[in-house]
Amino acid sequence: MVTDPIADLLTRIRNAQIAKHDTVSIPHSKMKQALIKVFYDEGYIGPFRVIEEEGRKKIQIALRYTGKKQVVLSYLGRISKPGRRIYMGYKDLKPVRSGMGTSILSTPKGILTDRQAREEKVGGEVLCRIW
Repeated sequence: MVTDPIADLLTRIRNAQIAKHDTVSIPHSKMKQALIKVFYDEGYIGPFRVIEEEGRKKIQIALRYTGKKQVVLSYLGRISKPGRRIYMGYKDLKPVRSGMGTSILSTPKGILTDRQAREEKVGGEVLCRIW
């Protein structure tokens, strides 16, 4: 049993990119699927799909690379952890790496990027940062 499924998701993606894999499969959950959808919408990963293997759902993600297998995602970091939750209001959210990165939040309106949260004027738990 994994105690922090979001950290497990980020680690699986990070490890697959280091090993230069084309795809990575992770166990399915609604939260993971929402996070992966944000990654896809922001252009950090390729298309993904939910598949069923041996009676269990999995999410298969196509990883993106630039020309010579250089990774598109250079940083995936967990911010709020099970032992210490980090919450921020929309006024406290600053652009990540001068707008080149993204913070992902869990808000009452669902999983949003920092830009979307500022537009909708809603805060929440800062799950991770990517660039």
